[in-house]
Amino acid sequence: MKTVETENKGLKRAYEITIPAKEIEARVDAEVKKIAPQVRMPGFRPGKVPPNLIRKMHGESLQAEALNSTVQEAVQKVLADNKLRPAMQPEVSLGEGYEHGKDAVITVSLEALPNIEAPEIDGLELERLTVDVAEKDVEARIKQIASQQKSWKDAPKTKKAAKGDLVVMDFVGKVDGEAFEGGTGEGMEVELGSGRLIPGFEDGLMGVKKGDEKTIEVTFPEDYPAANLKGKAATFDVKVTAVKVEDETKIDDEFATNMGLKDLDQLKELVRDQAQQELNGLTRTHMKRKLLDQLAGSHDFEVPASMVEAEYENIMNQLRHEASHEEDSEAALKEIEADADDYKAIAERRVRLGLLLSEIGQANGVEVSSQEMNRLVAQAAQQYPPEQQQQFFKYVQENPMAAAQLRAPLYEDKVVDFLFDKADITDRTVTRKELEEAIEAEDDAEAEKAKKPAKKGAAKKPAAKKAPAKKAAAKKDDAKKAETKKPAAKKSAEKKPAAKKPAAKKAPAKKADAKKKAPAKTK
Repeated sequence: MKTVETENKGLKRAYEITIPAKEIEARVDAEVKKIAPQVRMPGFRPGKVPPNLIRKMHGESLQAEALNSTVQEAVQKVLADNKLRPAMQPEVSLGEGYEHGKDAVITVSLEALPNIEAPEIDGLELERLTVDVAEKDVEARIKQIASQQKSWKDAPKTKKAAKGDLVVMDFVGKVDGEAFEGGTGEGMEVELGSGRLIPGFEDGLMGVKKGDEKTIEVTFPEDYPAANLKGKAATFDVKVTAVKVEDETKIDDEFATNMGLKDLDQLKELVRDQAQQELNGLTRTHMKRKLLDQLAGSHDFEVPASMVEAEYENIMNQLRHEASHEEDSEAALKEIEADADDYKAIAERRVRLGLLLSEIGQANGVEVSSQEMNRLVAQAAQQYPPEQQQQFFKYVQENPMAAAQLRAPLYEDKVVDFLFDKADITDRTVTRKELEEAIEAEDDAEAEKAKKPAKKGAAKKPAAKKAPAKKAAAKKDDAKKAETKKPAAKKSAEKKPAAKKPAAKKAPAKKADAKKKAPAKTK
């Protein structure tokens, strides 16, 4: 085998490898001997079929397998001999005009991961902003829970139904004077102003009293799930059996026990713990961003353009998807495209930090155990229907890049925790508002840094120009999103959106629910 380096520029490498025909033929001969005992052919005893007949029967497939395995071994030898770690899957191509019996000339091109000097992790200094849960916040959260669990009491007989009241009714729906299937119901409850019913129906119930009978005229929406009712004018003969008003929900032990808890104190404890976890998450986010800023500011090295491009596309695809759901999607898309350079810088920062954290982890023995990896795969598989989960497990097993992508966030968190343990951390108690303002201030400071050229020896900083709420997430989540970037894995078949369900027969006047999409597939 002869290897010639054809490109060596920055992190880019290219090679031309010539594999002699005799090496490929020798591998074909070895395959023939390997399968000979299993070959069956009329007129020959098992295992006694001549090699030339085996070649005649299976020559094409044997030749292809031999060539493929020989090329793979040649590529791996080049990588090993040159001590290269590919950033992405190397591009391998067979020279045009290759014929059986001739030397095979293949070209290999790739981007190598940079050689990163052992990062200096001593002397890290961090401030941890801690927030204690205020009792008033606990009470506010419990009041919010109570407001979501409304209870109702009968209104006086003379009470006219208004927005926020509950109307209980029997009804018969008709189209062209004829009752239609599913258009009759008894004891249906609707909160006026909730928007549950088709346009015009709830308006028609405003001002009704218990015992009232009324005919309400409506028109079914064009997107109504029942095809025979789409766009049709209809009437509903309604009899109001009750009007109810919201009853005050007492926050006491009984309220807690109705939620399956022991008493109010246990509810407060659970709410307090949940609030503290949220605050701890903000604290960790702030401290992690400070840590990443220190690392980025003290390390500068070339990063593979292919990895940056892959991460950039991930960011842009996510933003484009979110923009498509904006009220003015076209304007949102234009704004995203206008900030493309900013997002490219963010992608470069993520890749650089990812490689840096990976290097730190490897140098210090940070690992993700097989048990942890199994849990990650099992959690990701839950996003798929049961019949597709086994297929997902197999996909991850057969695609190292997909497995690496699942592993990356947990690995990053473990490296960050390792660095937290090494750092000199001082604690300062602040309010939630002060913590949120500190995070906000970091965004503003990052925007200013982005306007200035990076200092020599300092890592490039991404621009952090202010963006709409959904777009800003891409620029603010360096401390949340996994930055130990791995090559993007291929997507397997995505889950289909859940089918729209027809309206229940008891409540035909309900709006057509918006289509619910299945969880986005894990890459």
